[in-house]
Amino acid sequence: MSDVVLDVSVSLDGFSAGPNIRMEEPMGDGGERLHEWHAGQGPNGEVDLGVAREFDGTVGATVIGRRTFDLGLRPWGGTPFPGVPAFVVTHRTREDLLGDNGGTFAFDGLEAATGRAKDAAGDKDVWVLGAELARQLLQVGLLDEVRIHLVPLLMGEGTPLFAGERAELIPVGEPVAGTVTHLRYRVQKRHQRAPRRGSR
Repeated sequence: MSDVVLDVSVSLDGFSAGPNIRMEEPMGDGGERLHEWHAGQGPNGEVDLGVAREFDGTVGATVIGRRTFDLGLRPWGGTPFPGVPAFVVTHRTREDLLGDNGGTFAFDGLEAATGRAKDAAGDKDVWVLGAELARQLLQVGLLDEVRIHLVPLLMGEGTPLFAGERAELIPVGEPVAGTVTHLRYRVQKRHQRAPRRGSR
């Protein structure tokens, strides 16, 4: 069964995009620096490339915030995953759209879009695109996993990844260090108990 996953690059001071997000700079001023590790050209860059290949292979569908979708139409044709179905969370619904990247975009409310994305993903995961959408999914208990690529950069300002939300996160595996540090966490749902230390 597919999980709903937030896979995001974030600065050391907690920003997932730079300031002044706009059509010309969809990641904000300086925000593209958060994703330079994907090129694999820094120290231990081969580790970063391995992580990217592993995680990218898990994408079966995406849910995406309406603003993130609008900003991504020009640079990516809607999302950076060609041919992957995307479900845009919005109050402004419209007919489905075939994007320039070959993916179909459906427009629906939060829970309906997430459910449809899980169905479309099959045995792969649903990736969340957009910090505000990730917060909404966390608040209603629909976010299953958080994968953070921690970039050794202090941006000083921009879009905070989380802004006041509370959750218990359970580490999955060991941190992986390349040019950036790759971390995985399961989101503990409110009805779950955290595993005791030393338990399997």
